[in-house]
Amino acid sequence: MRMKDLVGGPMPIAKEIAEMIEKSSWIRKMFDEGAMMKARLGDEAVCDFTLGNPFQEPSHRVINRLRELVLDDASGTHKYMQNAGFPWVREKIAEHLRIETDQSFTPNHLIMTVGAGGGLNVILRAICDPDDDVIITAPYFAEYIFYTANHRARAIVVETDEHFQLIPEKIKEAIGPKTRAVLLNSPNNPSGAVYPEEALAQLGEILREKSSEHNRPIFLIMDEPYRKLLYDGVKVPWVFGYYDQSMVVTSHSKDLNLPGERIGYVAVNPKDQHAEALINAMVLTNRILGFVNAPALFQRLVAELQAEECDMSIYKKNRDILVNGLSDIGYNVISPKGGFYLFPKSPDSDDEKFTEALKEKNILVVPGKGFGRAGYFRVAFCLSTDVCERALLGFREVYKGCGISQKS
Repeated sequence: MRMKDLVGGPMPIAKEIAEMIEKSSWIRKMFDEGAMMKARLGDEAVCDFTLGNPFQEPSHRVINRLRELVLDDASGTHKYMQNAGFPWVREKIAEHLRIETDQSFTPNHLIMTVGAGGGLNVILRAICDPDDDVIITAPYFAEYIFYTANHRARAIVVETDEHFQLIPEKIKEAIGPKTRAVLLNSPNNPSGAVYPEEALAQLGEILREKSSEHNRPIFLIMDEPYRKLLYDGVKVPWVFGYYDQSMVVTSHSKDLNLPGERIGYVAVNPKDQHAEALINAMVLTNRILGFVNAPALFQRLVAELQAEECDMSIYKKNRDILVNGLSDIGYNVISPKGGFYLFPKSPDSDDEKFTEALKEKNILVVPGKGFGRAGYFRVAFCLSTDVCERALLGFREVYKGCGISQKS
């Protein structure tokens, strides 16, 4: 749909925002279409794999702790605090990180944020000058393009390999005098790929070399809201030991099933010589971007739940049903090591056309072009197992309709 003033006359909104709306996130577009289909056909008739909205509810421990906090009528419970967040909350998280990473975290290396999305915007506003470059790898979380544009930076896209793993040499080739950061997402949305120690170590060497060459720090930003959502004994390595100019941003949307509450944090590597300046800058950007501070209630909640485990049993069951089922049909699909997404290759090279064909079967997925990798599609399997099972018939019929012989 072309953006224009419906009553005629000049455009009532910023041109840049109008352009963003036209090419805005495929995820939300498909989710909105799903809502309309469900209203028309009923929830049970639609297999909606569009949005990474956890199917599971928060655990009893989370709910019980939240009840306790809501009933706490101590003075000052809901007032402003330091823009970085409650000091005691940051100390709790620093203590957890000290154990997890063997690094000397203190509350002064942390800032509480309005989810990982808020955290990324706080970081990028703090470190980027106009026309700075931020390198991202495809496939990528679609909003990265908009986040960088928010702060007048440019997203430079570098491809990953056929298994969605990093190619450090390609990142090296993309680095130039305006490069300010490399932004990675592991476990990756949409592919479920987890980047191993070897790749992070190699990338750290490259960034040290290039930072020296261009006489400016190049930051490595790790976006990790799926860190605890893992399969098959895989571990996500912490980046802090591989590169000093690094930071991690995360949220509790997925591991505590709290996506609507928007609570997360940024952790700056204690070994970074710029740590104090970075945190001071992010305290300011947290304020001037309008976040002010992360929600007080949920800061107090997550402080006590840093070691909470994520129940992966349903996600693993769904993953296995879909990976096995789609593979048997003939789809080219890599089993994810983390998160709750599949990113199979589309049997039709036009992934948008393919997703439209699935929609005719009341199956909603997101075309890969929305994640910077055309010819694929994303399946968010964070829903009930019966939906995954019911969808396989439609996946089979559409695959057959693409004129490809199926596996026997």
